Amino acid sequence: MSIKDRIGIDIGVKRAVEEGITWAAENGVRYVDFRLETGPDSFTAFTPERCEAIRDHADAMGITIGLHTLSAVNIAEFSPHLAQAADDYLRTYIDIAKAIDAHWVEVHAGYHFTSDVAQRQAAGLERLKRAVGYAEEQGVVLLLENMNWEPEHAEVHYLGHNLEECHYYFDAIDSPHLRWAFTVNHAILVPEGIDGFIDDMGLGRCEEVRLADNHGQYEDHLYPGEGIIDFRHLFRRIERNPDFSGHYMCAFGSLESMLAGRDYLDGEAAAALDHTATGH
Repeated sequence: MSIKDRIGIDIGVKRAVEEGITWAAENGVRYVDFRLETGPDSFTAFTPERCEAIRDHADAMGITIGLHTLSAVNIAEFSPHLAQAADDYLRTYIDIAKAIDAHWVEVHAGYHFTSDVAQRQAAGLERLKRAVGYAEEQGVVLLLENMNWEPEHAEVHYLGHNLEECHYYFDAIDSPHLRWAFTVNHAILVPEGIDGFIDDMGLGRCEEVRLADNHGQYEDHLYPGEGIIDFRHLFRRIERNPDFSGHYMCAFGSLESMLAGRDYLDGEAAAALDHTATGH
């Protein structure tokens, strides 16, 4: 499969699942992400009949689909009632993923409020352990995303944003049903950077590389080429690593912007792997 065929688009909530599958097929996109919860894609809308139709539609169109949970849902929640709701939230995503034959569910480690880091980390880890255990029973793969750094003066901070925090979860959960979604525009915001993540984490557990550019100052999903990320260097590091055989996912701007950006990224990948090309 060509690199371009492996570069997907995060549709999110921009299209209902059925419409998104059709859109992807019409535009030659083979991997797509969806976020559920509201409108036509609310949890309760996924009846057995609809799930069967989605499976058949994706199979007929040659589309690989994944689901992407909402990072605003705090997986590190420990408050009464809300803690159970967070468990139920992940279980429902796993149930729907199994029903529609989604190839992954992307998850997050939650967030803390500066003064409660240890308690939030512990709560999130135990919840992810339970979710992975359930995913193993259902035959579903979870992808844990490295999140973005927030400025020091911010009250709320995402967990799993740097190497130390990522290891906290990955080292404690040794399961083929918990893999890594490597978001490069998040990695660029911490001192270890993209190369540091690849060098330290390796790519053996990496299933997806999420692509957007960034200016290096704070969270922002820029069109590739508008920021400081060297995508040719990135593709060299990843494609020349025998441990990676996964896919990429565009996550910036509108669907039209991501389509155009996909062409740009394919060109950068081709230049990166062209041994006759000069350096970039």
